[in-house]
Amino acid sequence: MTHLIEDYYATVDSGRLQDATALLAEGVEFAMVLPTGINRDHGRAAMFDYLSGRPKVNRKHRLLRVAADGDMQFAHGAVTENDSVTTGWFVAAMHIGADGRIDRYQVCFSTDFALLPEQSSNEGARA
Repeated sequence: MTHLIEDYYATVDSGRLQDATALLAEGVEFAMVLPTGINRDHGRAAMFDYLSGRPKVNRKHRLLRVAADGDMQFAHGAVTENDSVTTGWFVAAMHIGADGRIDRYQVCFSTDFALLPEQSSNEGARA
């Protein structure tokens, strides 16, 4: 069984941005804490605009930990480009609404801080 947070990142990484944003509630509220500042907005269209406006690179979210508790889902992972270079690490949390769509989303991204020790051998562990 996969969690919606896993499906979301896999769909984004596949380049199917319309399908990814379809997993969001129409009025989704989101906050992205990035090295360049905080992107806080709302609405499925605003998220699509953000995702489609990113530089065109082979970007993947490699989930290292995933957990769920009731209507909340969490992930920690690495972001890679061109299947070889790690550009940073993220921690994400999503609230799943009664309709099964993501209605609140928060992510923090750091280019220089990995939450897990580099020697961790438990990549892909789930709770």
